[in-house]
Amino acid sequence: MNLALSQVGTQMSNLTGVRAIMKDIQATLSASKGREFINLSAGNPVILPEIEQMWRDYTHELLASADYGEVVCRYGSSQGYQPLIDAIVTDFNHRYSLNLTAKNVLITPGSQSLYFYAINAFGGQTAGGQMKQVVLPLSPDYTGYGGMAIAADSIVAYKPTLDIDAANHSFKYRPDFSRLQVGEDTGCVLFSRPCNPTGNVLTDEEVQKIAALAANYDTPVLIDSAYAPPFPSLNFTEMTPIFGENIVHCMSLSKAGLPGERIGIALGSEKFIGILESFQTNMCLHSSRYGQAIAAKAVASGRLADLATTVIRPYYQQKFAVLEAGITKFMPQDLPWYLHRGEGAIFAWMWFQDLPMTDWDLYQALKEVGIIVVPGSSFFPGLREDWAHKQQCIRISLTASDADITTAMERLAAVVSDVYRGRG
Repeated sequence: MNLALSQVGTQMSNLTGVRAIMKDIQATLSASKGREFINLSAGNPVILPEIEQMWRDYTHELLASADYGEVVCRYGSSQGYQPLIDAIVTDFNHRYSLNLTAKNVLITPGSQSLYFYAINAFGGQTAGGQMKQVVLPLSPDYTGYGGMAIAADSIVAYKPTLDIDAANHSFKYRPDFSRLQVGEDTGCVLFSRPCNPTGNVLTDEEVQKIAALAANYDTPVLIDSAYAPPFPSLNFTEMTPIFGENIVHCMSLSKAGLPGERIGIALGSEKFIGILESFQTNMCLHSSRYGQAIAAKAVASGRLADLATTVIRPYYQQKFAVLEAGITKFMPQDLPWYLHRGEGAIFAWMWFQDLPMTDWDLYQALKEVGIIVVPGSSFFPGLREDWAHKQQCIRISLTASDADITTAMERLAAVVSDVYRGRG
């Protein structure tokens, strides 16, 4: 029976981006019949013992407290759990010399829902019939943005410039300000920093320039800081969170060890936070109160921020070093391969210039040697122009063991070498 779905229902029932690829990966693993794969596709963070213990400790505290029933057995404010809001305000005001109040904070069920609210509150068709665009100023970027817009054509991304260090097989994406357009038809601007999938970190100057362009039209700029300081602090290069009148700083506790609890945090001007809160009230009332309660303890104590820099960041930074060493050792130096500068997040991003096959075909070829990565073409939502580069990249997760990463780089190098030399 074919259901007669609405236009929105049809759109939202389709898998997009990496979710569609994950379905193929799951099918591959299910049909492997005992064959072992090195799975470098995962976005799930590694369960680090010190981080898990922290969340256990605060769970025990919550269970033993008189607040347990109030937290878990009752509804709460759509804005969020007040002790968590207070802890965030105190921490950020002290850490970054800000003047936040509780009215500048919204707690959401993960940052994914936050971007859904924003994309559809600020982007799409206005009551007057104007199409407001959601601008992604640097492509590639997080694949999830592409599936969130009810008005699918409202997402618009811009092709970057490539800063290439050919001698060291390294490169970095930069915003192309000669192309980037922010105007009356821009509903909001959105980008991740550090970036999923590339690990790119926009410079302070680049962020401020984007924010200034948007400020001319009182347009909000949402900075997806799911990997940023102060937690989980998955930046491998020095960076400072940027705040401003039209900037909404968006955080997540997923990579800080709470992906199952779906805790997102938005910091911004009261006028933007109020719109997003109203959207949330209509959508789902509020985020998990249990998750918020233990997060409040972790933030207020300073323990979360401390473990982010002493445990979480070093773990993934060392994984990137292992991957970089492996790919440098095994990949032929005469081939046009490039590793994006490892500036943060939990992934590595590789570009194979003039690759003789598509990224999807390379993904399939790597499966044949027991390696699973993610084809890069999923990470260009909203980029409408034809660009061969989109089919020449792969994303590699840093969540495997050192030995598996090294083995995977050796096999990857062999496959890529065969492809370029016509043996694949």
